[in-house]
Amino acid sequence: MNAKMRVDIWSDIMCPFCYIGKRNFEKALAEFPAKDSVEVVWHSFQLNPDLTYQPNKSFYDYVAELKGQTREWSIQVHKTLVQTAKYAGLDYRLDQAKVTNSLDAHRLIQLAKKYNLTNDLEERFFRAYFTEGALLSDHQTLLTLSTETGLQPDVVKQVLQSDLYKDKVRQDAQRVRQMGATGVPFFVFNQTQAVSGAQQPKVFAQALAAAYEQWVQTKNEKIDIVGGAVCTPEGYCN
Repeated sequence: MNAKMRVDIWSDIMCPFCYIGKRNFEKALAEFPAKDSVEVVWHSFQLNPDLTYQPNKSFYDYVAELKGQTREWSIQVHKTLVQTAKYAGLDYRLDQAKVTNSLDAHRLIQLAKKYNLTNDLEERFFRAYFTEGALLSDHQTLLTLSTETGLQPDVVKQVLQSDLYKDKVRQDAQRVRQMGATGVPFFVFNQTQAVSGAQQPKVFAQALAAAYEQWVQTKNEKIDIVGGAVCTPEGYCN
């Protein structure tokens, strides 16, 4: 397998800026000349690990309480957010978004790493939450969405009926905090430079180009070899 430059992304599937950041990054990557040499690795970060499902609380009320503001303030602020999402090509219907805990969804994202399906599952969860009003703590909903992206139902059920991958979710969050991140989305290019937030595609394009140039230089560094007696796979020793 040919070596690829890594881009590590931390996000929460209930974070509106994470979905926008994902789409803007994808636009930059699609135009990047060396896109086939880039590997994207998704990581978990729960913005509110202690959050519980609150069926009688709207997304607007939840954010208003979190910020110590009124519902009217929240609605007005999110009108701008919805427009920003629209510019990115996304259809946000926040009046349908259900306030709940995202741990089980993140555990399935960890599972998806084994099958190279994390990007597909992230996308499906984002769309389900922000556009379709899906309850992303409901196990049947998670099962349906996960199998749509290619995960096997029995494997998904095994995870949902256990505590599998809880530690992985927490370790992901701890790792990015150690890097100095205070929120998500958070993008790390080639483990050398980071971009925080839902930046415009041109910002991601610049980061990709700079990181890739550095990666190529490191990859092509020659190793000085001191000659001596060796044996080769062909059986020659000298």
